[in-house]
Amino acid sequence: MATAFTINGTTASVEAGPDTPLLWVVREHLKLTGTKFGCGSGLCGACTVHVDGKAVRSCQTNLSEVAGKKVTTIEGLSPNSSHPLQKAWINEQVPQCGYCQSGQIMQAAELLAKNKKPSREQIVAHMDGNICRCGTYPRIVRAIERAAREG
Repeated sequence: MATAFTINGTTASVEAGPDTPLLWVVREHLKLTGTKFGCGSGLCGACTVHVDGKAVRSCQTNLSEVAGKKVTTIEGLSPNSSHPLQKAWINEQVPQCGYCQSGQIMQAAELLAKNKKPSREQIVAHMDGNICRCGTYPRIVRAIERAAREG
């Protein structure tokens, strides 16, 4: 049985078990590989996407949970990488290995959608739980501050 939902503004219908993690639906069925597999336990944030505007760990979100909803991945954040966060990420030279960046940006995008001018403390609290193995946390915070200023 197919599950229908909207992904990055386009209607999708996927034939997969209802308990299939959204991460694998996005990566394997829909071939949107910007969303990364990190830990598989919802602890690192590499797989963060939005479901109806809320940041969720796609490795812990079942396909059945997104039926009829709007999913946004890093590919859908902006059509040409012009989102203020994406530009700030480049300007602040955030990535080292880059693996966690799509999840970091999607987590930050949820914050800025709710709070256009977050304090440093609010940024740190909101980003807590998104792990960067390279330790670029100061650059991540600076990029979010920059996106809030320039966005």
